[in-house]
Amino acid sequence: MLLTLAGGALFFPGLFALCTWALRRSRPAWTDSDCLMISTRLVSSVQAVLATGSGIVVVLSSCSDVVNGRHWLAREYVWFLIPYMVYDSYAMYLSEWYRTRDQNHGHSTTFRNFLSQNRLMITHHAAILFVLVPVAQLKQQHTLLYKVNGILTLTTFFSCRILLFPFMYWSYGQQQELSLLQVPFNIPFFCNVANAFLIAPQIYWFYLLCRKAARLFDTPQAKKDG
Repeated sequence: MLLTLAGGALFFPGLFALCTWALRRSRPAWTDSDCLMISTRLVSSVQAVLATGSGIVVVLSSCSDVVNGRHWLAREYVWFLIPYMVYDSYAMYLSEWYRTRDQNHGHSTTFRNFLSQNRLMITHHAAILFVLVPVAQLKQQHTLLYKVNGILTLTTFFSCRILLFPFMYWSYGQQQELSLLQVPFNIPFFCNVANAFLIAPQIYWFYLLCRKAARLFDTPQAKKDG
């Protein structure tokens, strides 16, 4: 755990510094702000590739218990992710400071502007650090926070992954003055087929989430009676 945490703390800032140095050497015409922005995005891309690769390894690995099973890579990568979230927040602020330093803003003004312009990303990073990490590492499935997080996950998944499709049909119907039920018969057939292929796995994944939620909210007495 500590080794993974230390590795992330060295890897991401080190890669950022290396990318910035390489860009300054290879692109002397670029400003410091340009070099920092590109470096930040390069490191973010590397993290995305590592996270995706880890997810693929975890998914493809055999697991006898899909609900309670734990893969060592999923556990360790959470610790590897903590330094990235801290680094990325600082790197984004550093890019903002270099971008606006010619305007003679102090650090306090730049910081306020940074929070105002990146509130969604900062909220995302903070949620991972203060919600995801404790839930994933401390096995707090019994806590109210974990259950509230589960409800929010179900709600957002259903709204953004499933309701999106009827909403698209409804929006098209509003534009063409058609009812929702008339839309499938007034668009190309392949559109319906493509949407069916897209929504089918979403429904299946939502079903799996609901099954896990049902187990989460199962009371000991209900398990005993069952």
